[in-house]
Amino acid sequence: MNLDDKDLFRDAMEDVTPLKDCANVHWLKTPTPKAPRQSANEEMENFLTRGYLDIVPLSDPLEYKAEGIQQGVLDKLRLGKYPLDARLNLLRQPVENCRQMLFAFMMEARKDSLRNLLIVHGKGREDESHANIVRSYLARWLQQFEDVQAFCIAQPQHGGSGAIYVGMRKTEKARLDNRERHAKRSR
Repeated sequence: MNLDDKDLFRDAMEDVTPLKDCANVHWLKTPTPKAPRQSANEEMENFLTRGYLDIVPLSDPLEYKAEGIQQGVLDKLRLGKYPLDARLNLLRQPVENCRQMLFAFMMEARKDSLRNLLIVHGKGREDESHANIVRSYLARWLQQFEDVQAFCIAQPQHGGSGAIYVGMRKTEKARLDNRERHAKRSR
């Protein structure tokens, strides 16, 4: 960059204020009141695998549907038709941090009966890029959660191929609440 370019850039950025350190997790739905914290030995161990990874080529869209889930659920998820409950930002995070953050995020989402999540992992230009390595790990890790019923690439307004929607199974508590609500209506 020559001196003129630096001056032009400085002039263009003059009134821009840097973003504060943004939180990596954004809960769009109000979390339930916190229960007393579990002791360390009661907390679930992070079971997400480490080590060898089959890199998913950038040309392959990330998509998964658990056994027994209807195609319509995945189609609706892909179209962004479900309201988002929470978002996790994994941009430029080391892989081990992503593993830890994803596990904590998914445990909290399950505890709060959240159904529709957005995970931003970023875009890479090459298959070996950091963003694609994180993306490839996500494809593996998300399938290790029993509560994940589907995931797919997000709509452009939510990050496109640099993000994925995750559809979670309804918790038993949510099913019971639903039954009670419907029972009251039919009376």
